Amino acid sequence: MNHKSGFVNIIGLPNVGKSSIMNALLGDKMVIVTNKPQTTRHRIFGIMNAPDYQVVFSDTPGIIQQTNYKMQKAMNDAAFSTFEDADIILVVIDLSNPKFALEELATKLQKQGVPKLLILNKCDGKSEQEIETIKQALLPVCEWQAVLETSATEKIGIEKLKSTILELLPIGPAYYPKDQLSDKPERFFVAELIRENILKLYHQEIPYSTEVAVTSFKEKEKDGKPIIHIYAIIFCMRRSQKGILLGKGGQSIKQLGIDSRKSIEDYLKNQVFLELHVKIKEKWRDNDNLLKSFGYLH
Repeated sequence: MNHKSGFVNIIGLPNVGKSSIMNALLGDKMVIVTNKPQTTRHRIFGIMNAPDYQVVFSDTPGIIQQTNYKMQKAMNDAAFSTFEDADIILVVIDLSNPKFALEELATKLQKQGVPKLLILNKCDGKSEQEIETIKQALLPVCEWQAVLETSATEKIGIEKLKSTILELLPIGPAYYPKDQLSDKPERFFVAELIRENILKLYHQEIPYSTEVAVTSFKEKEKDGKPIIHIYAIIFCMRRSQKGILLGKGGQSIKQLGIDSRKSIEDYLKNQVFLELHVKIKEKWRDNDNLLKSFGYLH
C-alpha cells in the first residue's frame, strides 16, 4: 500500500473562511473562528490521519494589504511562508466579497509548481450566475487544478474538497505521529480560546489591541477528581482598554472568564479553574521581544 502525505496550505484575504474550512475538513474545531477579520494570527497545523495517508493542513493569517505595525507584518510573513513548503495550495475566496486584489499573491501562485485549488467559499445564498461570473474573473489568475464551491459553515462541498485533496496528494511518509492532531501545544489553544471570547465579547479596537499568554497550566485534584488550574494574562496597550476589559465592578472580565472556562473545558474534556489578569504593555505590537514571546517572531 502506497502511503500518501503532504502539506496542504490554505491562503486568502482576512475573513474569507480559511479557518472554518480547515475545521470542517478535520471534522473538529482546531482553530478559533469569529466573524471578525484577523481572527487567525498564527500559522497553525491541523493533521488529518488515516492508515494510508496523512494530510498536514496549514491555516494562516489572512493577508493584510496594508500593514501598520510589526505584528501585522509578522502575520503576513507567516501567510507568505506557506509557499515554501506546500504540496497543495488552497486559495479561498469569499463569494460574498470576492476580492483578489493582491498582485504579489497572483505572481507567487503562478510560480508554484504544485497543484492549486480555487475554493469559492460561502456559496450558500449565491445564484449559479453570480458564482459563474466570479469564477470566470478568477480563472486567469493561475492554472487551477480544480475550482470548488464550498460553504464551510453549512458543510457544503467539504467532502468533494477532501476527496480532491487526497487524489492530488503525493506518495510520502508520515511527517508526524499518527495520533498527533497539531503542531501546537495545549497552552496555545487555551490562549486562543480566551482570545476568541475576547473577539466575541468586546468591540472596536479592544480585540485587536490584546494578546493572551497562558503563564501557568497545572493538573491538580479536587474532591478526588482531576482539575486543571490555568493562569492567563491578557495584555492590552492602554489604561482605558484595561478598564473596558475589566468592566464596571469587574463584570466584563467575569463574563469573559465564564465563557472562556466553558470553551476550554469543552476542548480539554476536563474540569478547569481559570484565573484571568489584565496587564498594560504599551506598543506591544511593535515590540520585538514581546512578539517573540507571543510566537510571532522566531
